Amino acid sequence: MPTTSPLDGLRFAFGTLTVIPVRVTRWDREAARGGMLCAPLAGLAVGTAAAVLGLVLLFLGAGAPLAAVATVALPAVLTRGLHLDGLADTADGLGSGKPAEDALRIMKQSDIGPFGVITLVLTLLAQVAALAQAYDASWARGACAAVVSATLARLALTLAARAEVPAARPEGLGAAVAGVVPLRGAVVAAVAVAGAAAAAGALLGPYDMVRAVLAVVLSLAAAEALLRHCTRRFGGVTGDVFGGLAETAATTALVVLSLG
Repeated sequence: MPTTSPLDGLRFAFGTLTVIPVRVTRWDREAARGGMLCAPLAGLAVGTAAAVLGLVLLFLGAGAPLAAVATVALPAVLTRGLHLDGLADTADGLGSGKPAEDALRIMKQSDIGPFGVITLVLTLLAQVAALAQAYDASWARGACAAVVSATLARLALTLAARAEVPAARPEGLGAAVAGVVPLRGAVVAAVAVAGAAAAAGALLGPYDMVRAVLAVVLSLAAAEALLRHCTRRFGGVTGDVFGGLAETAATTALVVLSLG
């Protein structure tokens, strides 16, 4: 087996989770492990780009609501809407109330059903409203919220790819990354991201540090709850479930970071 370098993991993470033109040279399980461990770095890049766009609009006088819309829209562009599509498909599968095989078939269909539409609309509204509130408090809080939420969204993917979580299907992106991350690696990634989020919050003040820590805890708890529910309903994870987990974590983090 060829030796896996850190660059293989970075290429896998950015090549599969963003539209950034990266040449992915390896698709094996070793590269997938490195890629899922590097997923928060892809989130950091996406969140930083979104925050920069939001700040540019703020400084041009666009106002907090428009800056919030742009900050929510750019990650969707940079990920080809992959996570939002996964959220909608997961909502349709769960909302169907059908057995696992039928629910998975519904999730593979190209159209979006009523559960998916409602979930998408409410999620995007919540994200925009939370970011507008954060930007209205200060440009720094808004930017911090954008970066932290995007990073936590991808950390949720790292944790969902841990060894004990099976794939629901034998094919697809979910099967390619399911179970590739050792538990120790997932814990190290979570601690590193939590520490970085707390440090970012501390730069803005003690209350912002507390908010950042709460955002980490609650966003990962919400994603874990959805992961466990999907694993019970579908027998494992799929690429759509990964997308749903990312958007759940991001939305929860944004709501927490907008409070107070």
